[in-house]
Amino acid sequence: MSEERFGEFVLVRRHGDGHVAELALDRPKAMNAVSTEMARSIAAACTALGDDRDVRAVVLTSTHERAFCVGADLKERNSFTDADLMRQRPVARGAYTGVLELPVPTVASVHGFALGGGFELALSCDLIVADATAVVGLPEVSVGVLPGGGGTQLLPRRIGAARAAELIFTARRVEAAEARELGLVDVLVEEGRDREEALALASRIAANSPVGLRAAKRALRLGHGLDLRAGLEVEDAAWRSVAFSGDRAEGVAAFNEKRKPQWPGE
Repeated sequence: MSEERFGEFVLVRRHGDGHVAELALDRPKAMNAVSTEMARSIAAACTALGDDRDVRAVVLTSTHERAFCVGADLKERNSFTDADLMRQRPVARGAYTGVLELPVPTVASVHGFALGGGFELALSCDLIVADATAVVGLPEVSVGVLPGGGGTQLLPRRIGAARAAELIFTARRVEAAEARELGLVDVLVEEGRDREEALALASRIAANSPVGLRAAKRALRLGHGLDLRAGLEVEDAAWRSVAFSGDRAEGVAAFNEKRKPQWPGE
């Protein structure tokens, strides 16, 4: 396993053959509250991972034992002028869109508190694995703002408009069992096993064609919300981008030869 640090608060680990990358939030003294500096580092790490053609899946984790991420750094913001807040806005957005726009499948590994911007980082991933200690929520209206890291758009896409409205308007926290029942998380595991399970899931994903994975994610994201006819056109365009690839040729050959494929990644 290799490690690379982005700023003081973000650590990227590449596991095994490098096809699975772990983006670890590493600001334990602040329970991973996202400061301006940390937001820049998350965005920079996502840019590097998105450009790395060896990476087939990314797992978003936390080094803090009791929290995934408690959201924006409100202590930092308490000292901001209005001008400071406006200057920070594109930096903060860059962190959330950085995760959201990663071109490979992403899995969030959540334990403890995942609140506000912390839950929005998880929502920006394709799948969320949570352990029994997880507590999630979007409490922004309780401090006079709204979920601004994608929460008002990502949550209703995940659980429906009415349920999202109830959670956002009440600002309530949701514990692990209810979170799984509502669809706020996808996989619920025993305490302390979220990272292990998320990495295992990412490894299963990364065994597949990197060309196919990127195209499938693109079709899923671009087609969501479109009417069926338009969505099928998005799917067809994605299919055409992989149909004559080296990965497709290798996948068909490996299937017929009853062997594990050796993906060329092109």
